[in-house]
Amino acid sequence: MGEIILATESDREQILELYQAQKGREFCAWDEDYPSDETISFDLSRDSLFVMKENGKVIAAISIEEDMDVDNLDCWDRDLFPGGELARVAVDPFMQSRGIGRQMMEYGMKALKERGCKSIYFLVNKHNIKAIKCYAHFGFGVVGECYMYDQDFLCYEKALL
Repeated sequence: MGEIILATESDREQILELYQAQKGREFCAWDEDYPSDETISFDLSRDSLFVMKENGKVIAAISIEEDMDVDNLDCWDRDLFPGGELARVAVDPFMQSRGIGRQMMEYGMKALKERGCKSIYFLVNKHNIKAIKCYAHFGFGVVGECYMYDQDFLCYEKALL
């Protein structure tokens, strides 16, 4: 597969296209407003957006998220803090079911650990079967459920060893 690298401004249009390609697909809860060009700007400003490229084309993306509402959920194990959240995992629809999502998650977990995080946590829409199957591979624990951003989510958490 391709190489995973820190995204740059020159990747912006391809990332936005990748995000747009997810919207409206089965199990994807993203809408016309999220994720957006502003979301990409926020991630780029924090060196928190990573992409996988194949032959110069962005085929996948993942972000280290910063969202105080999620950070403050009471389901997270505070003994595992500081923790980090991964979000916006996206794989080109024509490249899905090839393990790319798993590779992006592995890379994201490594990046969190390098940044001093003791754990990873994230939200998954309860109806996103593809994502739930992908994350099952890693042995994440479902530690709670929440309703945020007009969606029902499962709360996943795992210690980074």
